[in-house]
Amino acid sequence: MARIECNHIRHAYGANPSSPKDYALKEVHHTFEDGGAYALLGPSGCGKTTLLNIISGLLHPSHGELLFDGRDVTHLSTQERNIAQVFQFPVVYDTMSVYDNLAFPLRNRGVPEADVDRRVRETLEMTGLADMVRRRARGLTADQKQKISLGRGLVRHDVNAILFDEPLTVIDPHMKWVLRSQLKQLHKRFGYTMVYVTHDQTEALTFADHVVVMYEGEVVQIGTPAELFERPKHTFVGYFIGSPGMNVLPVSVDGSNAKLGSQTIELPGAPKMAGAGAIELGIRPEYVRLGAAGMPATIRKVEDIGRHKVVRASLEGCDVAVIVGEDAEIPADPRIEFDPAGINLYADSWRVEMGG
Repeated sequence: MARIECNHIRHAYGANPSSPKDYALKEVHHTFEDGGAYALLGPSGCGKTTLLNIISGLLHPSHGELLFDGRDVTHLSTQERNIAQVFQFPVVYDTMSVYDNLAFPLRNRGVPEADVDRRVRETLEMTGLADMVRRRARGLTADQKQKISLGRGLVRHDVNAILFDEPLTVIDPHMKWVLRSQLKQLHKRFGYTMVYVTHDQTEALTFADHVVVMYEGEVVQIGTPAELFERPKHTFVGYFIGSPGMNVLPVSVDGSNAKLGSQTIELPGAPKMAGAGAIELGIRPEYVRLGAAGMPATIRKVEDIGRHKVVRASLEGCDVAVIVGEDAEIPADPRIEFDPAGINLYADSWRVEMGG
């Protein structure tokens, strides 16, 4: 496995880029540590697949360097980088058996047949394909074919990294959960360096040790699932992660108090706001309390999703989501309080620290 360094990487698909908006991938300066499990998370068009393809060698960046264990590989091919990549849609050899599909990348590299057999059979067990050894790939289902693609990435123990580009798109929901669990177990067992592209927050948060959240061509936050949930560095992270996402409310700030319309909200501390632009308060629905005390609100809708309810309320003309228990009663005269532990403050969409 390898330590992968993105050294001021940028990429534009058009010729002669002259401004940041011309770049599909704005500057990325980050290190993927050897043996780490990472997810690149964001909506379509945010640059995550572009970054993955630069790491794999399918794209050469417009600017910057890519280093594997300190070696410059920026202009090397995928084969020279010794990368395994699993794509969104299954890539298999239909006329070959399941066994031969997995054996092919090893035989192509001259691995002794005894080692080929051992590794292929290990991978067949890992991916649940052991009972399909001699079946030709042509007649298999889409999820079975994708398991072959995953297996081809996992069968090689000598790769620098394994890259996954939304590999579970064609898989049914239950099988997605099974394969995510298997990939997590394989990472813990073998310590592969894995980079996993997805737009699905559940996939990212359950697979990765560290999630790289991307938005409009740039990395807006890198952190553990807990860090992304508790302290989103950008309002997009708060909105994109969580179901429902973080409430973001326009406020003004005076010392350690925030003003929302006619209401005053006590902050955990006084923020440093010198030269700040638009100020917003962010708080996740899990930290909003609905009861008989606090700021008066209007209930617009209650969504019962089984384990809990999502209350959609209006507070000073702003939409606020609140999560309450499954059996909680909705008060006739509803009022809202914010738990100070869950309050974040943002200036021009970026989180600012609040002193004690």
